[in-house]
Amino acid sequence: MVDYPHPPFPKQQQDLPGSFRKMDPVPDHGEDSWEGSGRLTGRVALITGGDSGIGRAVAIAYAREGADLALICLDESEDMDDTARLVEAEGRHCLVMALDLSHAQNCREVVDRTVERFGRIDILVNNAAHQRSFARIEDISDEEWRYTFATNIDAMFYLTKAAVPHMPYGSAIINTASVNSDQPNPQLLAYATTKGAIQNFTAGLAQMLAERGIRANVVAPGPVWTPLIPASFPADEVSSFGENYPMGRPAQPAELASAYVMLAEAASSYISGATIAVTGGKPII
Repeated sequence: MVDYPHPPFPKQQQDLPGSFRKMDPVPDHGEDSWEGSGRLTGRVALITGGDSGIGRAVAIAYAREGADLALICLDESEDMDDTARLVEAEGRHCLVMALDLSHAQNCREVVDRTVERFGRIDILVNNAAHQRSFARIEDISDEEWRYTFATNIDAMFYLTKAAVPHMPYGSAIINTASVNSDQPNPQLLAYATTKGAIQNFTAGLAQMLAERGIRANVVAPGPVWTPLIPASFPADEVSSFGENYPMGRPAQPAELASAYVMLAEAASSYISGATIAVTGGKPII
């Protein structure tokens, strides 16, 4: 078992959306640890938020398991360039797109370009998210509330709606929710509300798509050491991030990848409508 870093971490902050390269310690995405075994050979996966954090870890794992990838990020960055390099180093094809998914037409474009390149989508990972922390509801602007919903839940609907016609029998949709779905952090009111919506959306979607042979599941992480943390929390909270969980630390992105691989592979053909909690021992009630 790897002895991952524990808080206190150096106090640090970044501007949204943040970069993993500037974090101290630099997150582990499985660059040196994930060993593939062909569990996703020949599959095509579309991953949003694929440049860093959980999305980067999933991209590395999927590529090493044999999948070709379409990776979506908000802006072109060195983080995305490096993620694409690692995917291609495995001999996999990688399509990179930088688009703001808060706009419905951009979601449809992402799907169109993926299908044009690969012919289909076998795995859709709706992972991109926006969050900011606020002490009072009066501090949350209408624009901030709307943008959080547009990015976190509206985009999930638009992407899924566009992708499903191109997803064959046996495909999988994996949506990233959060421990905040069930235990909302009041400082993350807008974010936590969208994560609750994601869990409900996925539960209904799994039933709607079952007869078409498409599964839909949720991964609900606890605290994860990603660029969103120094980009959305005060420096003091970043320093102590994750210390109040049973393992005394946040997860590294690499520790989330196994859940996404398991839910995507054919061996999980009867798992749909489930929430997989990856919370370091803290129960989701």
